[in-house]
Amino acid sequence: MTALSDVALQTAPTLRAGTLVRLARAAAALWRVLDARDRVIGHVEAFSAPGGTRYRARRFHAASRAFRDLGEFWSADDAIDCLRFER
Repeated sequence: MTALSDVALQTAPTLRAGTLVRLARAAAALWRVLDARDRVIGHVEAFSAPGGTRYRARRFHAASRAFRDLGEFWSADDAIDCLRFER
């Protein structure tokens, strides 16, 4: 697994219509996921994998002061749904 530095991923992934979150760039191939009140609910990271681009859902765990991976998905929408429903 390697992070993408591809020009195509310099912009946020396109989300399906009606998605109730927005993305804000945090780093190359990494976006903060913000809810309707602009609270950060997690991060989505794009990375290359055999077969295409995968998206990793991550959330900060305050007690351990570290990010925890919640899962890897073939679409950014699925990664975001993981963050939304894991709350």
